[in-house]
Amino acid sequence: MTVAPLPASSSGLTRGSLAKPSATQAMMRQPAVYIVTNKPRGSLYIGMTGDLTHRVWQHRTHALPGFTDRYNLTRLIWFETHFEFCEAIRREKALKRWTRDWKISLVERDNPGWRDLWQDICGA
Repeated sequence: MTVAPLPASSSGLTRGSLAKPSATQAMMRQPAVYIVTNKPRGSLYIGMTGDLTHRVWQHRTHALPGFTDRYNLTRLIWFETHFEFCEAIRREKALKRWTRDWKISLVERDNPGWRDLWQDICGA
């Protein structure tokens, strides 16, 4: 698996990044794998998207019925971007096979306070 490195000067979306995306990155489709939750160590949902900001907005506004809506999974707590959609799909499938403890360790490695990263990606 190759994670897409983005230039440090642009403060783009990278693995577990807390930085805001540049305007250019926000306009292009960037494959991303992400985890949302309802509270620290609460229910977890792993997803993959080509538009992280829009997809997390859908979770936050309950725009789509389903698991994340039912369990109020609105807090973005982890994400990573990829060069190719096929890489992101492989990573999403791999993470979904991980044990809950492994997923929690991944989140806590990059976001130990389980901070909601929404404002970091939407530019608010």
